[in-house]
Amino acid sequence: MAIQTAQADTFTALDACFTADLTALIGSEPPRGLAPTRFIDLVEEVRDVLAESSLGNFQDASDDLDSATTYLTDALTEPGADQPALLARARTHLRDAIETAS
Repeated sequence: MAIQTAQADTFTALDACFTADLTALIGSEPPRGLAPTRFIDLVEEVRDVLAESSLGNFQDASDDLDSATTYLTDALTEPGADQPALLARARTHLRDAIETAS
């Protein structure tokens, strides 16, 4: 139970840190209080929008978001995975994507 709580807390922190920036990249309003799966859906949505751009920095950011999605999904669905390490990698890719796209 403690692992699920820590995992939910981490996804809540990721939501609080990155949702506004991610939605700003695609010009939408940030939802609040996303569940982990909805946060992953948002990252995938932004990834897909940026991938369609002809701008190199947006395509690079899309690649980072793709990696972030993989790490987030693995952290959520892989039993026994090193969730803190996966979430740290996801966080790095999220930060890099936002910086690259801005």
